[in-house]
Amino acid sequence: MSTLIDGKALAAKMRAQMGEEVENLVKETGKRPGLAVILVGADPASQIYVRNKEKACESVGILSTAHRLSAETSEEELLKLIDRLNEDPEIHGILCQLPVPDHICTDNILQRISPQKDVDGFHPINVGNLVLGKECLMPCTPAGVMEMLNAYNIDPEGQHCVIVGRSTLVGKPLIQMMLNKNATVTVTHSRTRDLASICCQGDILVAAVGVPELIGRDHIKQGAVVIDVGINRREDGKLIGDVDGVAAAEVASYYTPVAGGVGPMTITMLLKNTIRAYKNAYGV
Repeated sequence: MSTLIDGKALAAKMRAQMGEEVENLVKETGKRPGLAVILVGADPASQIYVRNKEKACESVGILSTAHRLSAETSEEELLKLIDRLNEDPEIHGILCQLPVPDHICTDNILQRISPQKDVDGFHPINVGNLVLGKECLMPCTPAGVMEMLNAYNIDPEGQHCVIVGRSTLVGKPLIQMMLNKNATVTVTHSRTRDLASICCQGDILVAAVGVPELIGRDHIKQGAVVIDVGINRREDGKLIGDVDGVAAAEVASYYTPVAGGVGPMTITMLLKNTIRAYKNAYGV
């Protein structure tokens, strides 16, 4: 019988623990962790994400400062803001909500954020340290996947992990995280032939490609652990994942739902990264 991996419940538990940790750290240092969130433009989805991040910070005692800039903001102006935040001792984490307007180079922005404050884990130095297996601030969604596996005592060591999707936000960093846990990793993508035959070899199957219900019963090995990172909205407004949820519930040993699976863990790992950056800054 399949076991549901409840990301919402795990996130709530972790945030409660973080709240206690933050208050103890504030007593020790006299300073409160600070996160700066930059939003350029008025993309509706991005505005929702930023509000959710602000609420999450408040729930664990992290000070959140939002910098809402117009879509006409120049790249130079944005870089100057990042420079100021890099030098601000009250700010321990910085993230720029993506996407940014077309006239701004995303790589220039992400590389300008100090690696020590890069709570999204996108700076090349953090990416390089992840590849080398060194301690670093890691991308939040794949780190959330690893946290979920750990919470349910699912050890990737020696297991065959098949990842569907090779994005820089999820697929590629997850490859390294799995390798660092001694998993055997196969990566599939849009040009992979006979996808089902490869997916059904996976002891752990992670779908992170953004195609609604791409992964069906024929893709899932009996007893596999299925992690659905995809969040897609149907015409009727219902959220569905990259995996056929009914098939996963019937075939998998463990599986994540949509919603309430990986989604709540992403912001939770952002909070964890902010606290880690704060602790690094004060040597605690």
